[in-house]
Amino acid sequence: MPDCIFCSIVSGDIPANIVLRTPEVVAFTDLNPQAPTHILVIPTEHHENGAELAKDNPVQAAAVLAATHTVAAEAGLTDYRTVFNTGAEAGQSVFHAHAHVLGGRNLGWPPG
Repeated sequence: MPDCIFCSIVSGDIPANIVLRTPEVVAFTDLNPQAPTHILVIPTEHHENGAELAKDNPVQAAAVLAATHTVAAEAGLTDYRTVFNTGAEAGQSVFHAHAHVLGGRNLGWPPG
């Protein structure tokens, strides 16, 4: 998708602090972190949100979820939160499926 910032990160047209790259996923630090550790994990294919990704490509959805564990472990996190926002009212601002990996502080409940 030519207007998608995350597609531009996947292609290398926009730089990012990439912490993991595989054929299925790219993970990078969030520019506006909401916790001491805040990493975004995105599929290399464009899908509007996590639900669409799971429906259209469950193998890649599983790769995104597995990568959340990998980047959390590499960041030294044993306790962390994984979040998929779906839709603008839920806080999704980039409409390319992505998981937020948040940790490094107490993450209260309920969120929001």
